[in-house]
Amino acid sequence: MTTAPNPDPDPDSTPGLEPGGGVPPGETPPGESSMSGAGPRQPDYNQRGWAAGPVLLIGVFVLVFAVTVIIWAALV
Repeated sequence: MTTAPNPDPDPDSTPGLEPGGGVPPGETPPGESSMSGAGPRQPDYNQRGWAAGPVLLIGVFVLVFAVTVIIWAALV
């Protein structure tokens, strides 16, 4: 049975490590990029809400359904 090699570097041969595995100041990269606005522009999805067309269409369907149910109930 073959095992995969350890992907971690050997601490004894890794440059920049102090004894015990610590890292001296200045050796670590910054936590975040200093170029905050360098990425692609994100689209703005903050819109006011639904357009008038879909709301009106749903309202018409609800009204037709309600009238149909009322008429059906009156006939039964």
